[in-house]
Amino acid sequence: MDFITSEVAGGVRTITLNRPEVLNAINADMHWELEEAFNQFAAAPDEHVCVITGNGRGFCAGSDLKAAVAEGRRPYPPHGYAGLIERFDCPKPFIAAVNGLALGGGFELALACDIIIAAESASFGLPEPLVGAVALGGGLHRLSRQIPLKQAMGMILSSRRVPAEEGYRLGFVTEVVPDGDLASATQRWCTEILRASPVSIRASKEIVMNGLKAPGIAAAMAAQPDDPAFQTWQNSEDAREGPRAFAEKRKPEWKGC
Repeated sequence: MDFITSEVAGGVRTITLNRPEVLNAINADMHWELEEAFNQFAAAPDEHVCVITGNGRGFCAGSDLKAAVAEGRRPYPPHGYAGLIERFDCPKPFIAAVNGLALGGGFELALACDIIIAAESASFGLPEPLVGAVALGGGLHRLSRQIPLKQAMGMILSSRRVPAEEGYRLGFVTEVVPDGDLASATQRWCTEILRASPVSIRASKEIVMNGLKAPGIAAAMAAQPDDPAFQTWQNSEDAREGPRAFAEKRKPEWKGC
């Protein structure tokens, strides 16, 4: 890996964008390195949470336009931009730990995560129209679904950069923390997730995502028993271990299956 680092500890894979000299802007090779790292996370039975962050003073400034002009555009990997934007088949949680600028494709990468933890100095935006481009890496669709439409359109059409606190008020940021507390806050979120059954966590994420495709809550709940994630959880050892441990007043021993 030349442009990212990928480390695993205690069930958490941490992927760090590592081109600080260009605010971690993504070039063609970086897309494929991210694809490989996310593939490894998705396939590993003992990895339960993936954290994505940036090295230096930026999370990710989006696409490296200078590199794209010099090298020409290459196809994105199978899971789309940054190897994550179209990764709809991974039920494990992704956390974006945003330590600075998250613009364009960097904001799209964060929006593709389940949780966004932002340092106070972080900011977000989709400035693609300023360079004659369009935010086609999921940003237009995710932002307009994750916050009120008029607020999303205001950000999209003005190319305005939004500070972390405003992102929290709008609803696409989960938590804002002091700059020096980002790592500890991220670890706190990981620890809280890891307390629970991995099967239950994966089922919860899949049921939420599948339910959002339904026309309403009644339809989503009616379809729930037939959801493969529901059935996997219902037939899992963890589903039996949880009540058993509670009744025996002990800490559950999750099998993840």
